[in-house]
Amino acid sequence: MDGFFVLPGDVVGSAEEFVPGDCTYVKGGMIYASTAGLVKFDPESKMTNIVPKTNAPAKLCLGDIVVGEVIDLKDSLVIVSLAFKKGFENRPLSDEEATIHISNVKGSYVRDIRQMFSLRDIIKAKIIDERQLRLSTSDADLGVMKAYCNRCMAGLFLKNGKLVCSICGNTEARKLSSCYGTGVIQ
Repeated sequence: MDGFFVLPGDVVGSAEEFVPGDCTYVKGGMIYASTAGLVKFDPESKMTNIVPKTNAPAKLCLGDIVVGEVIDLKDSLVIVSLAFKKGFENRPLSDEEATIHISNVKGSYVRDIRQMFSLRDIIKAKIIDERQLRLSTSDADLGVMKAYCNRCMAGLFLKNGKLVCSICGNTEARKLSSCYGTGVIQ
């Protein structure tokens, strides 16, 4: 039963024998695939899931790690255009925007959100409200992964705990991810 390819609407199994899992639905006592992909059966839980093999955007859930670009800053909010969900880098999120409230930036008080983020910053954040797409960067591994100079728009590099522009020498501060500048999403 494991590993065969199904299309939406294909029968995956009987609801009497198996438990419906991700990307499946039950109708008339039968379990059907809701997306194209490979059937994955867990013998312990008797759950049958579909591992999607499409470029459809990944479903966003509470606790997921996402990467996106800061597109706007308000007094107490950062608006982020989401690019992808960790683990689903090849399935881009199109037209998804999320927000980070000033209270969810880090574990301590933040007076000015513009000291933590800037336009065009690439950030890694965790979904804390999947319905309203609210994010948090309070964990040490979350925050800005790539930043650009506010004066000349060149990429900033990390030197002695500060972000420095190699073109104009400007130094800036951000709420940095522990993987800043690595290009690796851990």
